[in-house]
Order: sequence, then C-alpha cells, then structure tokens
Amino acid sequence: MKYIEFDQSKPLDVIPIGRVAIDFNPTDMNRPLAESCNFQKYVGGSPANIAVGLARLGKKVGFIGKVSDDQHGDYVVDYFKKDGIDTSNIFRAKNGEKIGLTFTEIKSPTESSILMYRDGVADLMLHPSEVSEDYIKSAKAIVISGTALSQSPSREAALKAMMLAKKNNVVVIFDIDYRAYTWKNADEISIYYSMVARNADVILGSREEYDLTEAITGVCKTDEESAALWQSYGAKIVIIKHGKKGSTAYTNDGKSYSIKPFPVKTMKGFGGGDGYASAFIRCLLDGWEIIDALEFGTASASMLVSAHSCSAAMPTVEQIEAFIKEEKALYGEMVARV
Repeated sequence: MKYIEFDQSKPLDVIPIGRVAIDFNPTDMNRPLAESCNFQKYVGGSPANIAVGLARLGKKVGFIGKVSDDQHGDYVVDYFKKDGIDTSNIFRAKNGEKIGLTFTEIKSPTESSILMYRDGVADLMLHPSEVSEDYIKSAKAIVISGTALSQSPSREAALKAMMLAKKNNVVVIFDIDYRAYTWKNADEISIYYSMVARNADVILGSREEYDLTEAITGVCKTDEESAALWQSYGAKIVIIKHGKKGSTAYTNDGKSYSIKPFPVKTMKGFGGGDGYASAFIRCLLDGWEIIDALEFGTASASMLVSAHSCSAAMPTVEQIEAFIKEEKALYGEMVARV
C-alpha cells in the first residue's frame, strides 16, 4: 500500500533544508581525538548527507542552505555539483559567518564521539527571504532537519519552507536530528520540534528524540503511543529508531513494520541515520512497500557505519542491492519482518 502520494509533475524529487558542515575524520583511528594528528575532509551535516545519498540513488535533488563565503563554502558547493545536486538555492554568508566544522573521534569500532565548532555558523543564518515559493513547489518533497529549528533566522526559514510545502502539495519529511549543543533549553526543543511534527507527512527519529519533541505536552510511554499522537495530527508514517535494536515504521492504517540492522563490522557509531533516511525516502518516492523500504534504508545505514566517511560513502542502488544479497547469503533472512 502506498501511504504517500507524490506529485509526479514536479521536476525535483527532494529538497533537504538546513545544516551543511565539513567533517574531519581521523585516519589515525582507534585512539582519543587528542592523540589523532591526521584527518580526511568530507562534506558533512545531516541534510547535506541526505542530499548526497539521494543523488547517489538516482534522484533529482536540490538544497536550501547557507555556507561560508570562502574556500570551505566553495568546497561544499563544488562537491554538490559533482553529485548533480542543484545548488541554485545555496546562499553565501555576508557577515563573516563560517561553515560548521566537525572533528570526529573514533576510539574503537564501538566508541566514537563528535567535537563540533558551531559558534556563528553560516547555516543558521539562512533567512526566510531566501526561501523561494517557486523553488519549494518545484519539488515532490522537502526534508526539514531539526537542527535548522534551533536558532533564528534559520528556524523561521524552515517554518516558512514547511508552510509553503503544505500550500503547494509538497510532502513534508521531518528528520528530528537532535544535536544538544545547538539548543538553549528543553522548552524550545519541544515547541519547535512539535510545530513541524504536527505538519509532517513522515517523521524519523530515535526514541530519545521523540521524548524531546513531546516534552511539553507529555512524553508518550510507548512507541505506539507516540506514533498514534503524531498520526492524529496527520503524519502518515512515523519511524522510531532504537539503534542496534532496530527500527519500526508505524503507518496511519494501524500497521507497524519492524526491522533489525544487518550484521557488519562497524568502524564508527555515526552516519548511519543519514544513509537510512536517504535510502528510505528514495524507496518511498518509487512506491515501494514499507518493509522493503525499511530493509533498503537499514542496509544503507549498516554500510555507512562500516565506512570511514558519511557523504563520500553514500552508496548507489546497485551497491545496496549487492550488500543485501551478500548479507543474506551469509546470514539468511536475519532481518525481522513483522
């Protein structure tokens, strides 16, 4: 059953909105960040990673965001262009704001962390006037990242994009994408997250992220209660992730579909969520059954946590298909299909 109807007359498939960063991942891994001296540079930031992931999966992708007016900004824009992502609505900061930098710590395959430099960053300076209705309505769907809601004027820009999407029959996908260092207090988180969640067609997040979203109105005790709450406002698909325990998609006809991660040798503990989101969204656009879309998204996530990078490791359709075939040959039908 198709839960989401996309307007196929629109030329762009998806426009993610929000954070673009640069990741520096250590090449001398399995030690504390303080002892790492060599790093590989990648495009980063959840919306940027999702954009690259969707482009690698053959979709027509745009982007709305703001980057620094310097060599780092050039690097991001050029990287997007090489993947065929439309960059016409990526703007340059005018007041010296810099692109966010992320230094990752990979202590072991199971222990990693992130050190962010996010003061005065360019992506949070995206202004509502830079969100074009003509651009929004050219897409089948937009992806709003929760980080974009953390400060003004970015939060107003994201809310404007949401309102224009609802006006123009554009599907709204909300990736909660909580990052503690960008928020001032729990009330702000709940207020702005719930504003977008109430208007979203698809919501993706972890159990902890749903707890934050529901903080003011009352945290739901179970995943089923959370799904029912947001579906009462109009969400058609609510995905709740539990890390290594897997994830479940709840659909607005009362059904649920659960899946477990594929067994892999992990390299890092981050990046999987962006691979998951891009692959799942790709499958929704192509009208796949929910359980098959979950399997595809979970496979992409498993591939990402076993790779050194996030954006650079985003797989193609053929690579994901080969991965699933290989995993099933090794482990059988180990993926839960409920």
